[in-house]
Amino acid sequence: MKRLQAFNADVPAELLATSISAYGYAIVRRFLDDDALAKLTGELRPHLDATGAGDPDAFMGHKTKRFGALLSRCPTTRDMITDPLALETADRVLGPYCARYQVNYTGVMYLEPGETAQTMHRDTSFYPIQNPAPPLLLATMWAVTDFTAENGATRIVPGSHQWPDQRIPSSDEIITAEMPPGSVMFYLGGMIHGGGANRSAAARCGLALTYSLGWLRQEENQYLAVPIAEARTFPPLLQRLMGYDLGTVNLGFVDHKHPHDVLSQTVGSRPGELGPQELMEADNAIRRFKVSDTKAVGRRRFHV
Repeated sequence: MKRLQAFNADVPAELLATSISAYGYAIVRRFLDDDALAKLTGELRPHLDATGAGDPDAFMGHKTKRFGALLSRCPTTRDMITDPLALETADRVLGPYCARYQVNYTGVMYLEPGETAQTMHRDTSFYPIQNPAPPLLLATMWAVTDFTAENGATRIVPGSHQWPDQRIPSSDEIITAEMPPGSVMFYLGGMIHGGGANRSAAARCGLALTYSLGWLRQEENQYLAVPIAEARTFPPLLQRLMGYDLGTVNLGFVDHKHPHDVLSQTVGSRPGELGPQELMEADNAIRRFKVSDTKAVGRRRFHV
């Protein structure tokens, strides 16, 4: 197998961002310590027990349990998604293309024995932007259990974030993102990937936490996934990442007031400040997209 782009937990964000830019992904081994992993596993267990496997859509898996709203259901994920290394990496990968980035999706993929391989795909396919494109999403896949070729570890196509939509991966371009429990794989939403087949006797559990450019619609609606009364108890950094912030100047206000002021119930009778100097400077520094042509390329899924 081709050598994985894998690093130890003390890796600097600059090196992660370089790997992600070049290959589309980077793995950090054993990022969570044993205590944090045990706590996370305990938080997940009652929800896994209450969730049935199987979905009418084969893409989601006939023998896979899925659920989201993790910031509400699993408190440990609040620390994971605001981890300094994760955010510094997101700063470097997404920061050039937006004034603010945000939480896009939180979810669990629990592959039971006998699950078949998922079709290969890009996570950015619901946005009508052709590939290759600048980064739209930065995803993280956390290994709650061991990730092996036998139990359905994520299959990835390194470098495919730089491919046009028409290119189909060959089997020899696919590698398996094997990693021990507590590890995390950072990857671009434009990289082709898919869950593997679980040919083992035990379930494989992965947990996804995804960031997106702040001017895109979130895949998971965080305002409904987390009750507003609960969101008010979260740290301000997490609240803003969830979307209780301006995406850029004037983007996302509520009745001409700042969304975080509305959440914190500190609004006055006057309009809020929707274009502070710091945000205007960030807006002016954005690398703006230039569309040269449009065409229907479809949402590509690859049976490889």
